[in-house]
Amino acid sequence: MSTITAAEVNKLRTMTGAGMMDCKKALTESGGDFEAAIDILRKKGQKVSAARAENVTSEGIVAITISKDGKNGKLIALACETEPVSKVIDFKNLSEAIMNVAVAKNPKTTEELSALALADGRTVHDHIIDLTGKIGEKVAITSYVSMDGEQVVPYVHSNGKLGVMVALKNTGGKDCSEAGKDVAMQAAAMKPIALDKDGVDPSVVEREIEIGKEQARTEGKPEAMLEKIALGKLNKFYKDNTLLNQEFVKDNSKTISQMLDTYQKGLTVSEFARIALA
Repeated sequence: MSTITAAEVNKLRTMTGAGMMDCKKALTESGGDFEAAIDILRKKGQKVSAARAENVTSEGIVAITISKDGKNGKLIALACETEPVSKVIDFKNLSEAIMNVAVAKNPKTTEELSALALADGRTVHDHIIDLTGKIGEKVAITSYVSMDGEQVVPYVHSNGKLGVMVALKNTGGKDCSEAGKDVAMQAAAMKPIALDKDGVDPSVVEREIEIGKEQARTEGKPEAMLEKIALGKLNKFYKDNTLLNQEFVKDNSKTISQMLDTYQKGLTVSEFARIALA
């Protein structure tokens, strides 16, 4: 068996980003064949990924990029298990590379994004597997959103783990970024589950009605009144949990819908996305 030199180990490390000892072991196992050694390292990454598949990824980076015309936004959450890994340069570089290819190719889903090739010809999925093998910790794209609107406004919280995109409608050609930023920060703080009541999952509505009935029953209300009382509680649920109906945190005399209409007649939100790593 040929002796593996330090120069060869360093070359493989440069090619793959893997650790020195992992590179030396892979070259030794492959008898100095670089292509085979790369396959060995990738297989190691796949094994690590499979072994950690159920691990919680509550750290990472949430990033947003808005197109030059302001009409499209891309939101990506690249997650890992621990905070130190989220600060590693290879992790940050991969996050940037994934965002760049998302902007360039405009994939519609996470699956499409994962299948795109980066600069070296390998897919996003392969890069994630390789980084998993290198750092020994699960890495995953946990969220990807591509959003269109008359004006798309971003907000990323200072910790880099929470991001919101808001698509505005009926802007009248006006720059409404200030109002959009207020709405995005509202969504970040108040965690709405839907844009308005029509967007709430029917199963959630049914559950809230049943909870309202049971609460009224416990309070001793007449059985004939339970449905009406529950519907009243449901309206309060909509006010608290749907973005356009929430009280504006900066001025609770107005709802978000009313604030937007005051800012620009007819201005509203057509879509929003709130992504948090936790």
